[in-house]
Amino acid sequence: MPQSHDGLQPQGSADISLEAEIPEALFDGMHEFMRNHPHWDQYRLITAALAGFLFQNGCSDRSVTQHYLNGLFMKAGSN
Repeated sequence: MPQSHDGLQPQGSADISLEAEIPEALFDGMHEFMRNHPHWDQYRLITAALAGFLFQNGCSDRSVTQHYLNGLFMKAGSN
């Protein structure tokens, strides 16, 4: 089971914390995208990217598919 940053089991949460190093070009691209699309934040962007990757590479989990579709069709001003 995933643990929160304080080492305790999350209470009723499906979210986990993720820390990763990414190439500087991707980091810069992410910040440029968020500057041009202020309704997006780093969490929404990473969730959409990860769901898109998993979906396009054969993941058939309904929750992943829902995140993928939400990223495609989410209204521009909503989170």
